[in-house]
Amino acid sequence: MSEVRILPVAGLPEIAAGDDLGSMVAERVELEAGDVVVVTSKIVSKAEGCAIELADVTPSAFAEAWASTWDKDPRVVEVVLQQSRRVVRQAGPVLITETHHGFVCANSGVDQSSSGAHERILTLPGDPDASARRIRAALRALGHQVAVVVTDTFGRPWREGQTDIAIGVAGIHPLRSYIGEVDPHGHEFRVQEICVADELAAAGELVKGNTSRVPVAVIRGFEYEPDEDATIAPVLRDASRDLFR
Repeated sequence: MSEVRILPVAGLPEIAAGDDLGSMVAERVELEAGDVVVVTSKIVSKAEGCAIELADVTPSAFAEAWASTWDKDPRVVEVVLQQSRRVVRQAGPVLITETHHGFVCANSGVDQSSSGAHERILTLPGDPDASARRIRAALRALGHQVAVVVTDTFGRPWREGQTDIAIGVAGIHPLRSYIGEVDPHGHEFRVQEICVADELAAAGELVKGNTSRVPVAVIRGFEYEPDEDATIAPVLRDASRDLFR
């Protein structure tokens, strides 16, 4: 590839439940075959109705106790616990959980920022791969042959700052394996496998940002492996191979 371009998709309105994100994106950017459409999970959650009003949440005794210790809203803590398969770590005021999808992240991906209303929170989409497929299908129905990556912002062990990663994919294999290939000096790669879906997610964030109101980016010129059956599953490391769980 000679170059890769990252294009912001500006002008999207506040997303509401039932909105057709694919059509809304297509109306605001000239897509080309082979583009990768990178979509922030927050607007996917809004379109799919993954919003919870805190007034409707009754916290458990554990949520009340933990929230009191760390000056948290017990209702938010309760939703975090409901969205988790298990608590991986409790370190001070931070809850690291494993979500029902298998993602290990802070607070089960529950987000209060830019939720659309005061005292409303958003959970991650129930099936981000299915979300990506729906957006891609809507775009294909309009004649656009593209891949879709749904992203969320995660922290990383041993490093400050956060980065966007892929939580759902459609039309693109999420990994690029070099195993079995040989470098110019004759060294055979045995373990190297690049998560291109995460790299695309992080690249898209460079033109999106948390306060810019640009929740979608288009990445053009990246040569990826098409995959009609793609899922994020190959990216999720099994607990038996995880040195830190």
